[in-house]
Formats: sequence, structure tokens, C-alpha cells
Amino acid sequence: MEIIERNRSFDGEQLRIKHHSQALSCDMIFALYLPPQAATKKVPVLWWLSGLTCNDQNFVTKAGSQRIAAELGIAIIAPDTSPRGDDVPDDADKAWDFGLGAGFYINATQVPFNKHYRMYDYVQSELPALVAKEFPDKIDVSRQSISGHSMGGHGALTLAIRNPQQYKSVSAFSPIVAPMQCPWGEKAFGNYFGNDKTLWAEHDTCELIGARGYDKPILVEQGLADNFLANQLKPELLEEACKKSSVSLTVNRREGYDHSYYFISTFFEHHLRYHAQYLAT
Repeated sequence: MEIIERNRSFDGEQLRIKHHSQALSCDMIFALYLPPQAATKKVPVLWWLSGLTCNDQNFVTKAGSQRIAAELGIAIIAPDTSPRGDDVPDDADKAWDFGLGAGFYINATQVPFNKHYRMYDYVQSELPALVAKEFPDKIDVSRQSISGHSMGGHGALTLAIRNPQQYKSVSAFSPIVAPMQCPWGEKAFGNYFGNDKTLWAEHDTCELIGARGYDKPILVEQGLADNFLANQLKPELLEEACKKSSVSLTVNRREGYDHSYYFISTFFEHHLRYHAQYLAT
């Protein structure tokens, strides 16, 4: 593990860290904010999963997260959104919604993607273990929560539902809640999983809630001026699934807000304070 950038921020440290990932078979970079409290005690951690085309830096530089994380004493980890490297296959047409920057937080089963595209294992298992090993006196991995945006909102929700013992709380901004019913998800899952729809359903929030339920509340933020709202995001499908399975869901629909980090930066403090109450114990 190599710290390649280190910046002071609100008396804490914003780090950029490079390491080799066994799960992804390539070198990876992730961002870690350590609040000032981490200098003297172990602090809880919020995982942030970013959306299509993003890397580990979009959230760090645009969300304005460090100030409130420093106040609350919460570390924030922002992984990259896909494997990277010359040997990592990309979309044949270099499209932005699949391949590099679009790992969808799943474990691909189809050649040539199955060697590298294992973002589910990377986020759920490998990276928490690395953080626990490298920062044993600073980060308390027994207190984890998870959030994300768009494709990352999909990842946060599916990881939380499938691993309720690991994440104390979950929230999402503009999440893809039903990838089996939208063009982004159909393209990604078709290429990563092939035609096996049982695998698709294991990474579809609405399908998972119907099959497994979920015993924690879900918080979702959605801008009503989002260009992707009707065709890709479809929060009404999540509301229907949660109602049928008696899952507690709050969807805050925000008039005039779009899909950008201007939206995320406006409401991220609300989400981090929401997670803080669950991470306190």
C-alpha cells in the first residue's frame, strides 16, 4: 500500500492510496478521509460508491464532505468505480456506460470481464480487510455504513441488503434501483452476467427486497430535474417493492435538482448526520 497524495483538510487528512487488488487483478487507487479524531482513537467509516464515469476523486473534490466528517468524527472511503489498467477490458465501442468507470459493483461471470470486474468482492471484502490491516488504530471496521450515487447508489443498496450484518445504515442519491428494468442495467448485466437472470436478480435492489426483505430503514435522495429519472432511475419501483415487503423507505424528492454533484453537495450533510446516529454504537 502506498499513500500517493496527502492533504490537510479540516484538521484531518485526505489521503489517496494505491495498492494491488487480488480481487480485481490490477492496481487500484482509493480515497480515504481521516477526521481529526482518528489521531487519538478509532473512528467509524462511511463507504461512498460513485457513479458511472467517476473515479476515486469526484466525490472527494466535489461533495464538500470533509467539513462535516471532521465534525462528526467519521472516516469516508471512496473506492474507484471499476478495475483499471492496460489489461482491463473496456466496452468495445468505448461507451461511457459500460466497462472502465462502470463496474456496477458486481462480480462478472462472462469472459473477458470475469478476471477483473469483481467490484462486489473488492468493496465488500478486500478493501475493508486492507483498511483494517493498515489502519488498525484509526478505523473501526465494526462500524460501517454505506452510501452512493446513481450506479453507486445501486451498489450501496445491494451491498447493504445482501450484507445487513456488515453495514449499520444505507442511503443513496439518485440510485439505479431496478437495473433489470432500465437500459444501463440491461446492458451492464447482459455483458457481465450473460443471460442468467438469476444472477441479475441478486444485484437488483427491487428484486432483493422482494426476495429477502430488509430490516433497516433506507434513505434516498432524488432530484426531480434529473435527466435520467424516468428512463433509468425509477424510484417508484423501489417504493412499490418496499411497500410490499414492509421495508421502511424515505424518498426525498427535491424540486429543481439534477443528477450532478451540485445536488449531492447540497444534501450530503443531511445523509452523513443520518448515518452518524447509526455509527455511534
